[in-house]
Amino acid sequence: MVDWINRASRHIPPWLLYIVAPLPVAWFLYLGFTGGLGVEPIRALEHKLGELGLQVLLAVLAITPLRRYAGLNLLRFRRALGLICFFYIALHLLVWLVLDVQIPAQIWADIVKRPYITVGMLAFALMVPLAVTSNNLSVRKLGKRWRKLHWLTYPAVLLGALHFVLLAKGFQIEPLLYLGAAVLLLALRVKKRSPRSLATPGGARG
Repeated sequence: MVDWINRASRHIPPWLLYIVAPLPVAWFLYLGFTGGLGVEPIRALEHKLGELGLQVLLAVLAITPLRRYAGLNLLRFRRALGLICFFYIALHLLVWLVLDVQIPAQIWADIVKRPYITVGMLAFALMVPLAVTSNNLSVRKLGKRWRKLHWLTYPAVLLGALHFVLLAKGFQIEPLLYLGAAVLLLALRVKKRSPRSLATPGGARG
């Protein structure tokens, strides 16, 4: 099954994901205009876009563990998924700024006074350099620094999941599951050091 998926994925161009990405957004907008998002469509749209962005970000983090432990190679889609995640999160933020808050003076007040907004804004701020440098030119220009810069994905996903937990009213299992998934995926991505590397002076740098 894994071999079949690997073979089939080679025939799917990554750019196809960019065409598919706006479809959920269009569906949410349709639901909003037709009453399918409930009595608070703006809040519902905001929530759905943010949750979708977090789901895609978790999918990005899952690519390496899937390759390492299951032999499923989806690396060629990682950059596209990362940019699509940023697209959803940026729309999530835009809905909050333009349709929800609307008052410029209130935006800064909410960022400072509401912990879940503070954490969410920090997560978005970390994602900006990731999106800006997700191109071949940046990879060539930054060299080894590019990989170190993209370690920002790790705190970004943790902050994003924490934002969801803090946003929830009362005890809700769903946000905790997202946070647990983020922690698990980050733990699976940690490379195990060999006993030999730990025994040598240079092992601490591995």
